[in-house]
Amino acid sequence: MKLVRFGPVGKEKPGVIDEKGQVRDLSSIIPDLCDEHLSAKTMAKLRSLDIGSLPVVDGIPQETLRLGACVTKVGKFICIGLNYADHAAESGLPVPAEPVIFGKWTSAIVGPNDDVKIPKGSEKTDWEVELGVVIGEGGSDISEVDAMKHVAGFCVINDVSERAFQLEGTGTWDKGKGCDTFGPTGPWLVTPDEVGDFNDLGLWLEVDGKRYQNGSTSTMVFKVPHLIAYCSRFMSLQPGDIISTGTPPGVGLGFNPPIYLKGGEEMKLGIDKLGVQCQKVVKA
Repeated sequence: MKLVRFGPVGKEKPGVIDEKGQVRDLSSIIPDLCDEHLSAKTMAKLRSLDIGSLPVVDGIPQETLRLGACVTKVGKFICIGLNYADHAAESGLPVPAEPVIFGKWTSAIVGPNDDVKIPKGSEKTDWEVELGVVIGEGGSDISEVDAMKHVAGFCVINDVSERAFQLEGTGTWDKGKGCDTFGPTGPWLVTPDEVGDFNDLGLWLEVDGKRYQNGSTSTMVFKVPHLIAYCSRFMSLQPGDIISTGTPPGVGLGFNPPIYLKGGEEMKLGIDKLGVQCQKVVKA
């Protein structure tokens, strides 16, 4: 299934994409894509539905029909740094011996086609296409063997980053990662059965039509089950939590000289089977 949230900001409703690419309204079945409504039990219930009997939502998704972030009420937005060896190299950093964890504030989350705002004082705003994993069943000390039982689905994340805030001065990476609008999420939440081999998905990002990132999840240093198990050692994972699993090479920081967003650009990014995002970059 491809699950979505559609409608104006703050008034989104849950939906599902049918075989014609139309959105069907799920709001009579579940109140939203969050909390216990991401559980394996709920997903099984949704799979059993006659999708064709649900109301069709007017509009073309991502064109005349706005899509919000594909999950809501996110408790934790967990990010993994330097999880592609070639991205670590372009950042001038060694490949980590264990996953690098940092947080992105949930107030950064926006829809897949909403504007990305360059914050005041920023001169080094950058892009990062990433595979997002949404937790459906909570737990702590999860084993790698059982890790995928805890996954509701996958989605596209743009881990927008302000490099000066992140890397210069004092403090942690979080300062440059969690600015408002720095977490476009979606367009849809795709269930694992539809994704198939999540270890071999192509992912890419373009700015104003020029391709900068072009990678594959096959080159991840730490794979999804390991990341879920590792994170669950240090915190309980809860339904709706997002783990953003790192980015391949081609970020603006990695060029000589670096290339950063100034405002007025258009970012377009996608992952095989998970859809495409497109954001205008504007100054706050």
